[in-house]
Amino acid sequence: MAAQTLQQPSFLLANLKADTTTKPLLQRCQDLVKIIDEYPAKELHLIFPWLVESVFGSLDGIIAGWNLRFLHSRSNEYNIVMDFLHPSGPMMKLVYKLQAEEYKYEIPVNYLPGPVKACIQEGVLPDCPLFHNKLQFPLSGLLTLNIALNPFEYFMYSFAYCLITPKNYPQGHHGSSTDSAYFVLVDTYLKYFLPSEGNVPLSPFSDSRGSVTAPSPRASTVSFAGYGVHSPSLLKHHIFHQPSVNAEPSAQEIWRSETLLQMFVEVWLHHYSLEMYQKLQSPQLALLQYRLSMSSMPCQPYAPPGSGTLHTYQEPFSPTEEHVLVVRLLVKHLHAFSNSLKPEQLSSSPSAHSHTHTSPLEEFKRVVVQRFVQQKLYLFLQHCFGHWPLDASFRAVLETWLSYIQPWRYTGEKPNPQPDQNRTVPDKWETFVQENLLMYTKLFQVFLNRAVRTDLVNAKNALMVFRVAKVFAQPNLAEMVQKGEQLFLEPEHVLHHRQPRGYLTPSQGGSYLSSRQRVVTDMVFKVKSHVYALEGQDCQYKQMFGTEIRGAVMKLIQIIAQARQTAKRISDQSGEVAANNSFLSWFGFGSPDLNNTFHGAEPEESGECLKKTHEFLDRALENLCQIFKLNQGQLNQLISNLGSSEDDGNSKQLPDCIQGENGLVLTDLGRRQIINGLRRFDIQYQGDPDLQPIRSYENALLVRLLYRISSLVNERFAGHMNTLCSRPDFLGRLGRHYLTDPGVSTQLRPSPRTRLRTESSREPRLSLRVLASYRTILLLLLFYVFGAFLSLGPFSSTMLLLAGGFLYGLFMMLFGDKLKTH
Repeated sequence: MAAQTLQQPSFLLANLKADTTTKPLLQRCQDLVKIIDEYPAKELHLIFPWLVESVFGSLDGIIAGWNLRFLHSRSNEYNIVMDFLHPSGPMMKLVYKLQAEEYKYEIPVNYLPGPVKACIQEGVLPDCPLFHNKLQFPLSGLLTLNIALNPFEYFMYSFAYCLITPKNYPQGHHGSSTDSAYFVLVDTYLKYFLPSEGNVPLSPFSDSRGSVTAPSPRASTVSFAGYGVHSPSLLKHHIFHQPSVNAEPSAQEIWRSETLLQMFVEVWLHHYSLEMYQKLQSPQLALLQYRLSMSSMPCQPYAPPGSGTLHTYQEPFSPTEEHVLVVRLLVKHLHAFSNSLKPEQLSSSPSAHSHTHTSPLEEFKRVVVQRFVQQKLYLFLQHCFGHWPLDASFRAVLETWLSYIQPWRYTGEKPNPQPDQNRTVPDKWETFVQENLLMYTKLFQVFLNRAVRTDLVNAKNALMVFRVAKVFAQPNLAEMVQKGEQLFLEPEHVLHHRQPRGYLTPSQGGSYLSSRQRVVTDMVFKVKSHVYALEGQDCQYKQMFGTEIRGAVMKLIQIIAQARQTAKRISDQSGEVAANNSFLSWFGFGSPDLNNTFHGAEPEESGECLKKTHEFLDRALENLCQIFKLNQGQLNQLISNLGSSEDDGNSKQLPDCIQGENGLVLTDLGRRQIINGLRRFDIQYQGDPDLQPIRSYENALLVRLLYRISSLVNERFAGHMNTLCSRPDFLGRLGRHYLTDPGVSTQLRPSPRTRLRTESSREPRLSLRVLASYRTILLLLLFYVFGAFLSLGPFSSTMLLLAGGFLYGLFMMLFGDKLKTH
């Protein structure tokens, strides 16, 4: 292709589009590699948006692209895609080649994160630095607003947006897999641009100026206040975009790491209201800091600028399990990235580190979690906790939360040989716990609210309760959380008297305060700033170890004890059912009641899973007692009270209800009793028995055939059967025995909706469905074989069978009522 004359850009793009339908992926990638190497940036500029869309799909989801989310390592195209999209591969080389020429690519505002989009459409410029100075104002009006991104930003935004774009699953594919090409690429990009060791590799493409140019630096007064900056020194300047002629290469390249992280955070963690989005912006935080440090007046709600016109916006909830798993990957890598900070850099004071020679990457590691992730991840998790279905898929959200609040798991150090339960949280993490107090306390409270409404008999749900209790039971962690709450609850007038000199350096006259006083004042400020920035200054903080939450924990302990009893009862009933459904019962000694075919236990709630449920719940109880300092006597009292009120006799009663206008209405206690299997309504099928679903022990063809035959007979002789069954004499009683359902007269415990129905007597009818049972067929076959041994022909055996059935019906008619009473 090098020997060919350069084609016009329009022909190049047209040829590439034509190749998508005629050439396999391997050949297309090989052609693209040659084009990227040989064509100038001026011509590559025109194919770049189409190429990005063909790889990641369109922003509206109509074009699927290469389906990275559904491409797995088992596919033949997997390695081709991974090589082409590698951070040092051909696609990224194209990005750097265009970056050197400072091209811009537009994205419609409609495809921005919801809060940012609503803010821009209402005419309020977002303070988020990612979208700063990038708005394009066309003549056609606000509805067609675009933002102009450089090639690297455009590529990363399209890559991040690919995760949340709703797409149809290809046939035979399933999402939420951690071995998909998309998941592996996210991990690869994080390790490449946010390395735990060494610097970010320089871009493989170099122009005449020697390196790829970074975006134009922002003003020195612009800071990432919207990302939760707490350190006063970091409020004064921006550390990442300070160009210098003699700057080291890492300083020129750090913008890529910052851009990638901002794209991921903005696109993946934007599920919150616009009001909350504005609360994260710098004007709010600046006012918060001023009021926190200078005002001793009671806290008043603060209305952010523009909230009067934008308060109606609410971001819809849409994260999938796959989305949450990718967010967890981001959280784990950022902890590892931040924890790779050198000890000497970590221990340096915030006021001094700006004067020492610290690389931009090390400076980035210092603030990356608190500045970029904390606030928006908190809102994301809080929304997930409140909206996620009460099923086992919540495990992905739970593990994301637990990963964030345990940064000590990602230090890169060799694991301690001690069991996890006995590992003490090092004291150096106390600052992290206090600066993320709501991540521990508020989300724990929200989890309690979920746990009491979850079926804990299910082993997967019991495991989640155990996981949370195990994490918070780590030695020293509960004490750190308690200390953080004490710092937050310190009266503001005390902080007001300490604050003005609390942040002065000795050279500024602040040395008269002890070092301990300055540290305490600093931590009080950080904890209060964290809580107020996320919950507002009018928040009503509930202490995790206060009376109210302690009562909620006691309630959860009772529900755990109830679930243990239910699991034991289901296990015992399963044993009885197994005994009743033995081989001999198949020949007629078991219960033939179709209504009791299913006993309420799901497959995962039997056998080994019930043993796991017992183990998880027992260990969860131990950990909860350890966290909240409950002694064994209190625990035994709770369980004994439960045992006396919820015995086996009560399990057969109706759930707790109150009488309403339309009948019985379940109370909260009744709902918990049903969820945990303690009580239930005796619900039975009350329709036509012949129209029940076909059971596994029935022949489907015979069921349908016999139903048609019996329907014809019932239609033909309905009047005769009604006349026969209405007679008060012997024949009438015999007819009612054979032609009516004896279970109709059985009085059942009414469910809330049963009272709305009018009872109607079932008309006499012939039912032949019993003959479609495999058990009945086998018994008839054995009977005819036995008759053949006795030299009885088919006709004689049939007559004998009918005579026996008649005598059995006669016996039951005469003595059936007496047998029931006994």
